[in-house]
Amino acid sequence: MTRRCPLVAGNWKMNGLLASLAEIAAMGGAYDSALRARLELVVCPPATLIGMASDLATQASIGLGGQDCHAAPSGAHTGDISAEMLKDLGARYVIVGHSERRAGHGETDAIVQAKASAALRAGLAPIICVGETRAEREAGDALRVVGEQIEASLPADSPDTIVVAYEPVWAIGTGLTPTVADVAQMHAFARERIEARLGGGKSAGVRILYGGSVKPANAGELMSVANVDGALVGGASLAAKDFMAIAEAYRVIG
Repeated sequence: MTRRCPLVAGNWKMNGLLASLAEIAAMGGAYDSALRARLELVVCPPATLIGMASDLATQASIGLGGQDCHAAPSGAHTGDISAEMLKDLGARYVIVGHSERRAGHGETDAIVQAKASAALRAGLAPIICVGETRAEREAGDALRVVGEQIEASLPADSPDTIVVAYEPVWAIGTGLTPTVADVAQMHAFARERIEARLGGGKSAGVRILYGGSVKPANAGELMSVANVDGALVGGASLAAKDFMAIAEAYRVIG
């Protein structure tokens, strides 16, 4: 069986000023060699901080990621940032298709797929987000919605270095989380759909993260679920103490 190194990624969203860079240094202080052997840690600060965060992240052995990218490598796209620009600043990952982008910026699965392809073109690993709304789950459509998002958002020729993040929209920032049984069902289903999309046994190497109100108090339980290969953490990643408490779950998870 392919061993997938767990990944815990922090999405700072539109938060963080220069003083927030001290949190990355503090994370590095807690990310010791024993913990590095158990999981990969990544921070995705706002674009304004990526350049300045690069050296700090490198010194701390923490991966760096962007929160979004444009599908084009350059051009007349005022306010956007390309995958190549992120790569140039030292990023290794980029989040694409977050529900806040899908809802707030009208991003379709096709747009998300184009951005994921752009990330791969630039040598970045895309963290491709999928997830259902509360209404869709209550209507019994969660599996169908996520399956369709996987089919339409993942480039068909993706390598197994891509990352998929399952984030039930209704759990993001609400304090609500699915049951362990629901998470297990969705992650097993997601791996099946990833295999159907990519083929060749690639799904065995693809890391599937859980996201949505991940906190130190529930991290151990959630990260222990089969087919959960880490977490995409929102608000709790802004403070090194909370983010590293989530990562600490992997000291005891086999």
